Amino acid sequence: MEQIDRPWLKAYDPDVPPTLDYEKVPLFKFLDRAAHKWPKRKAIIFKNWSITYAKLKVQSEIVAANLKAAGIRKGDRVALMLPNLPQTIIAMWGVLRAGAVGVMTNPLYMETEIVHQFNDAGVRFCITLDLLWPKLSKLRDQIPVEKFYVTTIGDGLRFPLNLLYKLQQKKSGSAPKVDYDAKAVLPFKDLTKGTDRFTEAKVDAEDTALLQYTGGTTGVAKGCILTHFNIGANVQQCHAMMHTLGKKRETFLGILPYFHIYGLTVCLVWPTSIGATLAPFPRYVPLDVLKGIDKLKPTVFPGAPSVYVSLLQQKDIDKYDLKSIEVCVSGSAPMPVEYMEQFEKRSGGASITEGYGLTEASPVTHFNPLEGVSKNGSIGLPFPDTDAKVVDMEVGGEPLPPGKRGELVIRGPQVMKGYYNRPDATADVLRNDWLYTGDIATMDEEGYFYIVDRKKDLIISGGYNIYPREIDEVLHAHPKIKEAVSVGIPHESRGEIVKAYVVAQEGEELSRSDVIGYCREKLANYKVPKKVEFRRDLPKTMVGKVLRRALREEEKAKLAQKEKKRAENNAAKSEAGQA
Repeated sequence: MEQIDRPWLKAYDPDVPPTLDYEKVPLFKFLDRAAHKWPKRKAIIFKNWSITYAKLKVQSEIVAANLKAAGIRKGDRVALMLPNLPQTIIAMWGVLRAGAVGVMTNPLYMETEIVHQFNDAGVRFCITLDLLWPKLSKLRDQIPVEKFYVTTIGDGLRFPLNLLYKLQQKKSGSAPKVDYDAKAVLPFKDLTKGTDRFTEAKVDAEDTALLQYTGGTTGVAKGCILTHFNIGANVQQCHAMMHTLGKKRETFLGILPYFHIYGLTVCLVWPTSIGATLAPFPRYVPLDVLKGIDKLKPTVFPGAPSVYVSLLQQKDIDKYDLKSIEVCVSGSAPMPVEYMEQFEKRSGGASITEGYGLTEASPVTHFNPLEGVSKNGSIGLPFPDTDAKVVDMEVGGEPLPPGKRGELVIRGPQVMKGYYNRPDATADVLRNDWLYTGDIATMDEEGYFYIVDRKKDLIISGGYNIYPREIDEVLHAHPKIKEAVSVGIPHESRGEIVKAYVVAQEGEELSRSDVIGYCREKLANYKVPKKVEFRRDLPKTMVGKVLRRALREEEKAKLAQKEKKRAENNAAKSEAGQA
């Protein structure tokens, strides 16, 4: 194996080892250990419902037994198309314990996205929410799913909230009609009832745990093959790097979606491994989160910059006690320093520590030290046993010297086995044991890494990966649009937002609302352009390819000009005040 310099080891906290002795066990063994060590500790708290670790383990064994009885075999694919609910956690552990492969599916997906993912993965069973059934029921003849298990929000509530929820749904007329038939469409409770328990799963650490779908750096969504060991190694790396956590009972705020690998690893599997209490939130409503923090007293708050910023913008924030929060784990985009300082002040000193990861790496690869130097704007240091280097963007190979820009490449035990059924795409990103991330980065003399741009056109907005080609295809299908291209432009709180540049057909009139309304019908909400600019033409190369980079540079120039004017205005105000 190629040897490289690792200057970051000197910057590690004293308690962080450079290498770990990894346990190679199925992921559900982390749950089993927590149940043995802390049987009476609350594993999940949701509204007026809770469950201990001992009972969660039993529930996962019952779910696994019922899945087996229903026909699930080792290696079969089970889709979990759910928001953050107790049922999501129970189902995930049951699926893995049964030896099946989890296919975490975004509930916001549109029909075409669901059809592609379910067919590509070969999903046999799907566990979903009643509110999503109208969307799924229309697709039954287009997807390979044999059985659907449908839960409701009320399944995760105790009396009287479960009854009140049903009454509220009935009164508002929002309760969807689910076509239960006792054969292919069944209530989720069928998976959680009974006394049979499946405990002796013959699952190897190198078996696939998840097919986690991502577009990588561009293109149609691909399934990352993540083994039990890939994710388990990342969990153990998280524990080593964030060594101050787990020495007492922690409570993790579950705002990041579990269907995203960041949320799954950092808000579910890792906290389970240290016996933490999980507090899931089905959807992000700032006021509900503030109330939840005040009531539940979480100690760890994984999130994205857009989340912390939006909480700070709530006018009633002073009414809520945020002082229980000790550590905020921030990823997906750089956190503006002024907001970082504001949040730390509001929370009474909670540290916001930034890191980096990607689906192909289970996902975390870098993190700033908890006790040592945390550099603003940096993604931090590579995890133990994780090598990283910056290489030439055209030829790869040897590492570039500190300060030089190039592509960030990574290797480590958390890196995926490849893309499911896509050998060419796998060969493109996995070369000689290195994962080519598509991100442009620099490394300083001390081994801290900085993301400065993207090699490809992936847009990351509020923690979501958005692939512009998909948006472009939707725009081009509009009969009044001649040309269009979508680009990620800088945004203060979300990292980036989608902007569409549109050239209308001759003689046609289009408005911003026309374009956005059309996209809303075809795309998940987070992919819909937030800005639209109409142009006579688009910048292109000599061979006619649209220059996205030129458009991004225009936006950066506009932003720089605004910042310059703002600084000049502030200076003028300051001088006037002194006079």
